[in-house]
Amino acid sequence: MTNKKQTHKLSIWGQIWRIVLAIAVPLGGGFLISLVSGDAMSKFSEFNQPPLAPPAWLFPVAWTILYVLMGIASYLIWKKGYNSKKAAEKSASKTALVIYAVQLVFNFVWTPLFFNLGWYWPAFIWLMVMWILIITLMAKTYKLSRSAFWLLLPYLIWCTFAAYLNCGIAILN
Repeated sequence: MTNKKQTHKLSIWGQIWRIVLAIAVPLGGGFLISLVSGDAMSKFSEFNQPPLAPPAWLFPVAWTILYVLMGIASYLIWKKGYNSKKAAEKSASKTALVIYAVQLVFNFVWTPLFFNLGWYWPAFIWLMVMWILIITLMAKTYKLSRSAFWLLLPYLIWCTFAAYLNCGIAILN
């Protein structure tokens, strides 16, 4: 009788391909949304802004860093479920990845709501739902991968700051 172990180990190239894909998804989506939103940063500069509003050039830099961190976090969540022999961990990983995908869609849709349509208050509400999704994702991630949890923290902080800016712009404009 042979003992057939099901191995879930990926080759190094399989791991590299998956992490590159995990990073490319948010970066690519962010790039596409920047094309759709046109010259959003010049629009941002034209708003009456609340105190602490950063210069427009900081946003693409911050989002690039955040999208890379989010991509790495999603890879770590996926890897934990893929490598686990526990059904509960596999299920938790799948749930976290679904929440990640949903909040990513919310992230991408916010920009056209705010900049293209000028719906400042609906965009703020949208952002609050996204914020709840991020907290939910982080709560699900905490047990799966502490590294992924910490990689998502700057995203939560930035989205909290973005909510402040969104609300301030809605009030002042």
